[in-house]
Amino acid sequence: MPVPAAAQQRADALRERLHHHAHRYYVLDAPEIPDAEYDKLFQELQALESAYPELLTPDSPTQRVGGHVLDGFAKVRHRVSMLSIRTETDIEPSGARSFDARVRRELELGEGAPPVRYVAELKFDGLAINLRYEQGLLVQAATRGDGEVGEDVTQNLRTVGQVPLRLIGDVPAVVEVRGEVYMRRDDFDRLNELQREKIAQGQKNEKTFVNPRNAAAGAVRQLDPAIARQRPLSFYAYGWGEMTPPEEGGPVFTSHHEVLKTFGDWGLPVSDRIRLCEGAEDLVAFHQDIGRTRDGLPFDIDGVVYKVDSLALQRQLGFVTREPRWAVAHKFPAQEQMTTVEAIDVFVGRTGKLTPVARLAPVFVGGVTVSNATLHNEDEVLRKDVRVGDQVIVRRAGDVIPEVVAVVPGSRRADAVSFVMPRRCPVCDSEAVREADEADWRCSGGLFCDAQRKQALLHFAQRRALDIEGLGEKLVEQLVDEGWVRTLPDLYRLDLDRLSGLDRMGEKSARNLLDGLEQSKATSLPRFLFGLGIRHVGEATARDLARHFGKLDGILEANVDQLLQVPDVGPVVAESLHRFFAQPHNREVIDALRVCGVHWPEGEPAQSAPQILAGKTVVLTGTLPTLGRDEAKEMLEAAGAKVAGSVSKKTSVVVAGTEAGSKLDKARELGILIIDEAGLRDLLAGVLSV
Repeated sequence: MPVPAAAQQRADALRERLHHHAHRYYVLDAPEIPDAEYDKLFQELQALESAYPELLTPDSPTQRVGGHVLDGFAKVRHRVSMLSIRTETDIEPSGARSFDARVRRELELGEGAPPVRYVAELKFDGLAINLRYEQGLLVQAATRGDGEVGEDVTQNLRTVGQVPLRLIGDVPAVVEVRGEVYMRRDDFDRLNELQREKIAQGQKNEKTFVNPRNAAAGAVRQLDPAIARQRPLSFYAYGWGEMTPPEEGGPVFTSHHEVLKTFGDWGLPVSDRIRLCEGAEDLVAFHQDIGRTRDGLPFDIDGVVYKVDSLALQRQLGFVTREPRWAVAHKFPAQEQMTTVEAIDVFVGRTGKLTPVARLAPVFVGGVTVSNATLHNEDEVLRKDVRVGDQVIVRRAGDVIPEVVAVVPGSRRADAVSFVMPRRCPVCDSEAVREADEADWRCSGGLFCDAQRKQALLHFAQRRALDIEGLGEKLVEQLVDEGWVRTLPDLYRLDLDRLSGLDRMGEKSARNLLDGLEQSKATSLPRFLFGLGIRHVGEATARDLARHFGKLDGILEANVDQLLQVPDVGPVVAESLHRFFAQPHNREVIDALRVCGVHWPEGEPAQSAPQILAGKTVVLTGTLPTLGRDEAKEMLEAAGAKVAGSVSKKTSVVVAGTEAGSKLDKARELGILIIDEAGLRDLLAGVLSV
């Protein structure tokens, strides 16, 4: 029947696009689209050619494996063609069952026949390589190329540590080992970090790599073996080409698994995740097991491969066009897909971090539909040059947050503009700040910003801060979601009737929380400062600030130079403190907390306050009769002592309570002064000296 003009035009267009992308992928090592997108185009052309056989041409991408020989490498004609295998696009268990059903049908096996034995392997995401050994020595390494003719990359493969230069044991006169050159994820990350350093140093012609497969292919095709040697490559063997036949003294093999086991005996690396499977359900189990552990593998895979184990059955099944009937690749959900950036928003996290997020045209990737992808930070957006309207490659692996990998070249609109990080928080309009040597911008309105509200409340209520008994994460969620608590002072305005009506609360729990809130009003200045959640201000810095200034008002009014006079407070901490207290809404929250009754004892600045234990190191161990560990620690530090967690020769005194353990034994061994709670009080009063 005549071919419709529309079908002819579509087939021509698909062939052109597939040739273009195959050239980018196999020759230039610079793919523009993810594998899943290429597969869809390929399958569409296959369907057209199946419906209209007249469309089939000798140069159709469906009739060849793909790829070309680079001009810089000598050509190698494969003695046994390196053909690809059929891809099973049904990613469900039914994909494995369909393959088994086809095999059994081709072998004319009835329902009562025993199950077919298969070898199940990983489908590595790397570059296929043919290694030729003669008399046990590596004499040639070649890429697959177009399946008939590849590229001679022997010198580069000699730099790969996992490729043996000489096989061991009783090996045939000639054997061609086929496998995958790939790059581990950790090696890939280190390589890209090195590339970024080179780019930062102004080295021209350097770039980062899109993915490990791209990096491995680029390394194999380096014309300079010295450069290839710098790229960390790995290798796994999984098949063979030419091999000396048994009648000429070669080995006698009856199964695929037997060959792989022998490869290991000869010193070749073979994956330890290969499994012998009996029938379809074993294949299903293998596919599911690998799918669950896929993200924990040290390298990328995009599926698994099933091969009929019996070599006799392989010969009986034979080939169809370009593919063996006895093998199939069973894929997992694609981890990369192509879609369009519809907007770039800025998300404010619980700690105030501002993260640019790409809003995407929904796309199915990694087993779920993705409509948002992180862009990490401003530097990453600018490095990848992601703009609204761009077509991008999105990656999702396991539970990892989806991310934009790269922009598809040539997809940009003429009016697309570069991304600019807002300099004010998009939630509360506080100033956004970026500290030196940090990649992230952050909202400075920690006590005021709605996005940070729950985190601020939990930090304020924790034991080391205001220690509000009964105020946990679930209750904070309810209080905020009900709209009853927006800022810290709102906690002290809660009443019994409202609290009692909360889910799983009850009157007794509500009274306990109100009692806890009332008790928390009496605190200390270090605890209060720490509870405010000021960036870079931990417990030790809060204590140093309280000791140095004595009063909160002195800290509030201090300039950066005055803050730098505090021991162990450097420029970053001083700037963070000054910026926090310069925000009017932060000052309003502090004033409101004071009005609500939150108070603490204040004293004189450090220069006039006695520090009778300055320079002394004290260790607390065991349970004291009346003092809690935190209370005793605060008293000691207020007197200038350093409270350490372990006993050493530098320890001045050990305060021991009941059930003291190894620290007490160590103190006795070293002859260090040991005192009890009464001795501690004498020490703080100056009655006892050390």
